[in-house]
Amino acid sequence: GIVGVFGYGGGVIGRYSDQQDKFPSIWAFHTVRVNQPAAKWYHTSALRKLCDLWDHRGSGIVNFHGSTGDIILLGTVTEQLEYIFYDLTHQLKMDLGGSGSNLRAPECCMGMSRCEWACIDTQDITYELTMQFQDELHRPAFPYKFKIKVSGCPNDCVAAIARADFSIIGIWRDDIKIDQEAVRAYVAGELKPNAGAHSDRDWGPFDIQKEVIDLCPTKCMFWDDGQKKLYINNKECNRCMHCINVMPEALRPGDDRGAVILMGGKAPILEGAQLSTVIVPFMRLEPPYDNLKNLLYKVFDYWMENGKNRERLGETIQRIGLNRFIVDVLGLKPLPQHVKEPRSNPYIFWKEEEVEGGWTRDVADFRKRHPA
Repeated sequence: GIVGVFGYGGGVIGRYSDQQDKFPSIWAFHTVRVNQPAAKWYHTSALRKLCDLWDHRGSGIVNFHGSTGDIILLGTVTEQLEYIFYDLTHQLKMDLGGSGSNLRAPECCMGMSRCEWACIDTQDITYELTMQFQDELHRPAFPYKFKIKVSGCPNDCVAAIARADFSIIGIWRDDIKIDQEAVRAYVAGELKPNAGAHSDRDWGPFDIQKEVIDLCPTKCMFWDDGQKKLYINNKECNRCMHCINVMPEALRPGDDRGAVILMGGKAPILEGAQLSTVIVPFMRLEPPYDNLKNLLYKVFDYWMENGKNRERLGETIQRIGLNRFIVDVLGLKPLPQHVKEPRSNPYIFWKEEEVEGGWTRDVADFRKRHPA
């Protein structure tokens, strides 16, 4: 960047006024990004110290939080940057976040610290990845920015699918747990749907067919009104969690838990907005998360060498093709979950090693065996 602290290539965004003669006091108004704690849990004493620091070294204007998640300290001059960095690291035990073409500060939801739906420990994963990829975070070497976001369950409260190049979302792969007595209580009106979130007005009696069964995206549920029993074809379930959100006391995620890994989400820059794509349908995550780190290293190694300038990972995948990215780059096996829709063109592209005899085969001999 234009300005920064010694040893770091990111974390400080240079801002200069083009009307310094009119506004000499803000000839510079640099922005400092600070890596937020996992899930944004703060002690009030830390917030007071941070505000005191910025009142002393900067403008006093603070933004909680940027789109990546960082604490944004707005407005300081070049001479204060090293002092700010020293005070942050030595007094508050905080580090700078990412800026420029590097890994941005990983972000997560509250996870197991508060949410009952969390299938993975989002805070531990975020901390481990932040510590592992310090060099990628502070010294820009990527074609463009790279964001990692961790959601504890498919509700995706940090919008990882829409905003992250690398999305980690907690999920389960066994059956949804059903309390049939509680289901009947919802149907009978004894329990409020959506945990009472929509009780600001009278919406009428709860209709399980209309509000749950018919809204299931894979149509994997059936309510037997005679037996007063809910059936779920879990093999067809895509874990959207709509039914669980509507009837939280009756339905719970399964016990065989891990994460789905998606890649390629981003806001509109070069090729428009993209939602991330399923790459690994299920990955078990246990400390120190070596399987997750190894996957990230494969992505980084390829993208740094082959990504174009200002090209996000999703645009690289779009350019080279999802099949090549999954098989050749990551070394994974193609799965049905990778297919968004059936083929719509008749062309099949082969590699030479996949064709018996290669490209140099005898066409005349081929025609003898396969007459037109």
